[in-house]
Amino acid sequence: MLEKRGMAVDAQTRVRLCLEDAERFLEEAVREFEAGLREGDTVKIRDAAEKAWNAIIQATDALLLSALGKKPSSHWERRRLLRELEQSRPDIEKLGLRDRYSAREKNLHEMVFYDGVIDVDDIRSELQKSRKYLEDIRMRVRA
Repeated sequence: MLEKRGMAVDAQTRVRLCLEDAERFLEEAVREFEAGLREGDTVKIRDAAEKAWNAIIQATDALLLSALGKKPSSHWERRRLLRELEQSRPDIEKLGLRDRYSAREKNLHEMVFYDGVIDVDDIRSELQKSRKYLEDIRMRVRA
C-alpha cells in the first residue's frame, strides 16, 4: 500500500491519482501563465512553468508505476527508469519520452523557473508539448 493524500491506496489508485494531479497541475499552469501575461507578472509566469514541470513529473510517475511497479524518488531515477522502459517496450521508445522528459526539465524547470528566461512563444510551445506528453502517457497507462 502507498500513502497519498493521507489515506492508504493501492498502486492502481496511485496511478490514477498521479494522472489526476498531472492534469490539475497543467490546467493551473495554463491559467497562471495567461494571468501572468495579462498582469505582466513574471513571477506568475515562472510559477506556471514550474507547475507544468510538476505535471510532467506526475504523469511520468504514473507511467512508471503502472508499467514497472516503481515510483521514482528523484529526477535521475525517472530518467533511468524511462530508459529501462524504452529498452523493453518499443511503443514507449518510439514516443521518446525520456528525451521529452529531459527537455521539459531543461526548458520549464531550469530555464524559465530558475533562470527567469521569459520567452512567451517558447513557454506556450512548452505548455503544448506538456499537454501532448500527458496525452501520450494517459493512452498507455492502465489506471
